[in-house]
Amino acid sequence: MKSTFCLLFPILFLSIFNIQAQNKPNLKSEFEVPFEEYSLNNGLHVILHIDKSDPVVAVALTSHVGSAREIPGRTGFAHLFEHLLFLESENLGKGGLDKMSAKIGGEGANGSTSRDRTNYFQTVPNDALEKMIWAEADKLGFFINTVTEPVLSKEKQVVKNEKRQSYDNRPYGHNFAVINKNLYPTTHPYNWEVIGSLEDLQNATIEDVKSFYNKWYVPNNVTLTIAGDFDVKQAKIWIEKYFGEIKRGNEIPKVAKQEVVLSATKKYYYEDNFARLPQLTLAWPTVYEFHPDSYALEVLATYLSKGKKAPLYQVLVEDKKLTDKVSLYQYNSEIAGQYMLSVRAFENKDLNLVLNGIEEGFSRFEKEGISQQDLDRIKAKQETDFYTNLSSVLGKGFQLAQYTIYTGSPSFINQDIKNIQSVTIEDVMRVYQKYIKGKYFVASSFVPKNQTHLVLQNAILADIVEEKITADKEDSFDASVKASYPKTPSSFDRSQEPPYGENPTVKAPAVWKKQLSSGIQLYGIENNEVPLVQFQMQLKGALLLENKDKIGVSNLLADLMTKGTQNKTAQELENAIAILGATINVNATDEDIVISGTSLAKNFEKTIQLVDEIITQPRWDQTEFDLIKQSTLSQIKEQNADPNSIARNQFRKLVFGSESPFSNALMGTEQTVGTITIEDLKDFYNKNISPSVTNFQIVGAVPMKNVLAALDHLNKNWATKKVIIPSPVIPAKPTKSVVYFYDVPGAKQSAVRIGSVALKATDSEYHLANVLNYRLGGGGFASQLLQQLREEKGYTYGISSSFDGTANKALFSINSNVRTNITFEALQLIKTILENYGKNFNANDLEITQGYLIKSNARAFETLDAKLSMLNEICNYNYPNNYVQKQEIETKNTTVLDIKKLAEKYLDANQMIYLVVGDAATQLQKLEELGFGKPIVLNPKN
Repeated sequence: MKSTFCLLFPILFLSIFNIQAQNKPNLKSEFEVPFEEYSLNNGLHVILHIDKSDPVVAVALTSHVGSAREIPGRTGFAHLFEHLLFLESENLGKGGLDKMSAKIGGEGANGSTSRDRTNYFQTVPNDALEKMIWAEADKLGFFINTVTEPVLSKEKQVVKNEKRQSYDNRPYGHNFAVINKNLYPTTHPYNWEVIGSLEDLQNATIEDVKSFYNKWYVPNNVTLTIAGDFDVKQAKIWIEKYFGEIKRGNEIPKVAKQEVVLSATKKYYYEDNFARLPQLTLAWPTVYEFHPDSYALEVLATYLSKGKKAPLYQVLVEDKKLTDKVSLYQYNSEIAGQYMLSVRAFENKDLNLVLNGIEEGFSRFEKEGISQQDLDRIKAKQETDFYTNLSSVLGKGFQLAQYTIYTGSPSFINQDIKNIQSVTIEDVMRVYQKYIKGKYFVASSFVPKNQTHLVLQNAILADIVEEKITADKEDSFDASVKASYPKTPSSFDRSQEPPYGENPTVKAPAVWKKQLSSGIQLYGIENNEVPLVQFQMQLKGALLLENKDKIGVSNLLADLMTKGTQNKTAQELENAIAILGATINVNATDEDIVISGTSLAKNFEKTIQLVDEIITQPRWDQTEFDLIKQSTLSQIKEQNADPNSIARNQFRKLVFGSESPFSNALMGTEQTVGTITIEDLKDFYNKNISPSVTNFQIVGAVPMKNVLAALDHLNKNWATKKVIIPSPVIPAKPTKSVVYFYDVPGAKQSAVRIGSVALKATDSEYHLANVLNYRLGGGGFASQLLQQLREEKGYTYGISSSFDGTANKALFSINSNVRTNITFEALQLIKTILENYGKNFNANDLEITQGYLIKSNARAFETLDAKLSMLNEICNYNYPNNYVQKQEIETKNTTVLDIKKLAEKYLDANQMIYLVVGDAATQLQKLEELGFGKPIVLNPKN
């Protein structure tokens, strides 16, 4: 066993305390990520990181194989294996990993595939570490024999459903395929998409699949990362025991860099069935991940496109009013990279004008360049982002594995930080001149149907293969067949699941509370794991206080609140936030306007000073309001063409009824937003924005006394007013089920929503309802809905159910996107599952549910987000500080009879709304066979 110790790798960042003083980089170490790395004799690379802040461990297995290791005609294999490796292994058995994950209280086994790597990961209570090492080793060395024809056939359908959902049935879903196919030559492994082609997937044989696996999924091409609270000596013993005897594979050749040079600019267009706005995307070939120039290119992308000072924003948004935002970013991978600039224009805008605006923005940058002040504010934000990425054990594990895959060693963290710090204003201009100015690019114009007059001049039709909708079913398979295969020999009995370790000690964080004289309610948790602070201020009311003819006012107000103050223009406010390395966002929900933020702990007080200004000194800038209103109208138009957005908005109307404010889309409609003026926003602000209906929740490295001091000025200067928030009417459940259909001609999937009103979060049975839901559709792969519709039938990529209650809202819903040609069969199966769920719920179901819900509490407080979520529940639902422990007791005491009674009460399949958004020509007629009468078409004009 070859071993190397890496003791401490400090993260060094520029610290900016006073930009006016133009501080030089402060190289003081503020944060450290200690790790140890070593290799087994079979080549398995191991990285261990200790973090004892919570009794959890994150385990990740990263294989250095992605779509770039495939060949034309056999694409999509790496992504296919991301799916297959969760299904079965020789010693865990069919569905064994998901069953174990539920039992041990894990967050759920998951994975992802990129061009260059595939990873499998999960965070679990630390008493399950040996179980996880056993399971991951079985995945690597004792899996491939379990892949049979039925297994492969079923998973092909799942991946096809994922492609339909993520690419084929959504606006602009084919854009990346057009760009990549034409940016990279056919001989380049980035020419095709990670998910591959449906044709290649359909043609894949067992022999093809096994050959791919045996070549790439071998110990000498895999990194095992373990991060969290565990005993290193014991972990090494387990790693050797379970992984040590897995055979080394053939030597894996290093992949040479294959950067691309275009010989001409290429322009393509496509009429998108789901798009309602024209979109222009430009892509330049640039550099691979961690290339020395990638750091300056990152700064350039931020400076050119993000914020009021960005040249592209100034020209395209403010001057020419062609769009509401500009996106520019690097998409860098192991052997090559690309620079992606995307602009979704307003309705009927000529994309040639957009291209002219881009060129004008570039010219402006060439003349003015980037200032040191702007460079420093961008670096300040990079510092905050870096800490945020390391705020969980899984985040730290991912980061260490990332360095290993792309650079060969996790110790590259040192050089990475130096490279970030060393970018100069000269570097930014240099990379612009080298990679962007006057260089050839690939352009795609995606426009709505019959609007080709908006595409770039000389663009040619893109070659996109679209799946045709047919009534024929996919290839049949029987997922219930138990596979018969030879067992891989081992030196010990691997079929025995390892025991639990010592029970983790779960300690809920201490919560402090305070009410200020103005009426603001404070809730806080001090936590010093990372030098960050996260907070949210909730101003109650929002949609509940809106005039029905002015729906969308609170959403527009939230957007306008960050567009300047009385003393600062929008650009000045933006710069003031950025220079602190902070973020301040304002958004509206159905029940609140929420001001949320993140800052370095050292800059918390200055960040709150800006929040104070935002609340008490609104600018009321008419120009900014006009931009926001136009942007909102464009977003509404987009939503009106997206099947999932349509399903969400129509379902609200059907479930809550016209008398409830929750029947309205938060953003409003084209009609209501069209009538809203800036005076309406002022009126809403003057009547409803008050400390008397405000709470403030904070988590991070700041004590209560500092929070009180930071909020003192706001407390004294924010005038209190009386605000009465009405309690919305909650309609009765439907007396009988009704099927509704919204026609989207040519839809490749049917968006399905099923549900009814149910429980508020404050109702006494709400927690038990979530216990009830775990095995139905709340437990991921431990749930019946996902097991039967995805794993057994291949009808969908995903399906879930949930009780979504708040202090005012009560909803139960089932959500999925199913293959178009089995829409009826999917709904029929969901109906059957609902009808039988309570009847068939048994002691084993209860044991699995209780095991997961109780043991998962070890993860309940790990991240700042998790702690903030805890404060949110205490604050808004009047839960006690120890509500997690109380719910645990309630879960333990739940009986099978309790669940059966709850199912009868809340899961009646004959008292629900059934909504389908899909292709009526092929799917509508058969839905009458569900037994709920003739479906009601919501948009008969289609």
